[in-house]
Amino acid sequence: MKTLKKAGALLLAALMIVSLLAACGGSKPTQGSTTQPSGSAAQPSDTASGSAGGSENAGQEQQPTHTPADFSIAALKGPTAMGLVQLMETVDKGGKTANNYEFTLAASADEVNPKIIQGQLDMACVPANVASLLYSKTNGGVQVLAVNTLGVIYIVENGDSIKSIQDLSGKTIVAAGKGQTPEYGLVYLLEQYGVKDVNIEWKSEHSECVAALASGAATIAMIPQPFVTVAKNQIPELRTALDLTKEWENLDNGSSMLTGVIVARKEVVEANPAAVDAFLQEYAASVEWVNGNVSEAAKLIGDRGIVATAVAEKALPYCNIVCITGSEMKEKLSGYLEVLYAQNAQAVGGALPGEDFYYGA
Repeated sequence: MKTLKKAGALLLAALMIVSLLAACGGSKPTQGSTTQPSGSAAQPSDTASGSAGGSENAGQEQQPTHTPADFSIAALKGPTAMGLVQLMETVDKGGKTANNYEFTLAASADEVNPKIIQGQLDMACVPANVASLLYSKTNGGVQVLAVNTLGVIYIVENGDSIKSIQDLSGKTIVAAGKGQTPEYGLVYLLEQYGVKDVNIEWKSEHSECVAALASGAATIAMIPQPFVTVAKNQIPELRTALDLTKEWENLDNGSSMLTGVIVARKEVVEANPAAVDAFLQEYAASVEWVNGNVSEAAKLIGDRGIVATAVAEKALPYCNIVCITGSEMKEKLSGYLEVLYAQNAQAVGGALPGEDFYYGA
């Protein structure tokens, strides 16, 4: 009888151990994953409507996989901020997030850069080349976490003569961004496709290009979203002739035309890399939700003054909002920076960043 009782106790103990192991055996997300939204709606734990715990596991206790951090994050008004709006909404509504976030919006990188350099911000969404400039200015004190926006530059035409990039030969284009990444990208593409004799009339602002199209002073322009949408609202017959991001991809050289990335101060990353990884998962979920819920996302974008709601709704499908991390991020971004470096080394800070620039690659 004593033997049976002892055997029973051992069996009960074994079952308890198995149960505990099963409860603790969840898989850990890997760092450096790549997310390119497929267009389907995401199902993050807190949806943009602000409800806390919108996932299937709502109400269940989740074991924390990291120590939550306090992150101050800035984004620029425009495409590079659009992918964050679902996460911003969750924070505004008091929803549950992996970390404590404080978001701010800025009109230009000039407002953001000093705050990153001085340690007043932990992370920032900035133009791709600015990330390299910050790396140079901080002596390697900045890392890029993800590509958040691919190219948003298009060739538009009030006419029907441009069907391929070769058709630009002998044409006049109005454009803004001389001495900046739009010029370097366009020059690179023209060289790669062997297109010559293109006359580029440089304007100081994209709005001037739209005005030139509206007045009839120009029929072809290189402009980014959401200015393409603004121009089409004013000029119904205007058509998108070329997507320069696709033209770049067709070169099939591993690099991509990029617009924006998110960077973080290296000391912030090193202090709590697990919290950074958790943020990137929430960022990816926000991007997927934005791409899958255009109308709802456009309202959030408009409410925050990033872009007018009506413009955002039409422009979002063409803004190439992504969250690309890890080795694919490194391949695309390093190739793009090499192109800029070849055009003008100072565009990337005088030298290409080192391997430590690419987080999780």
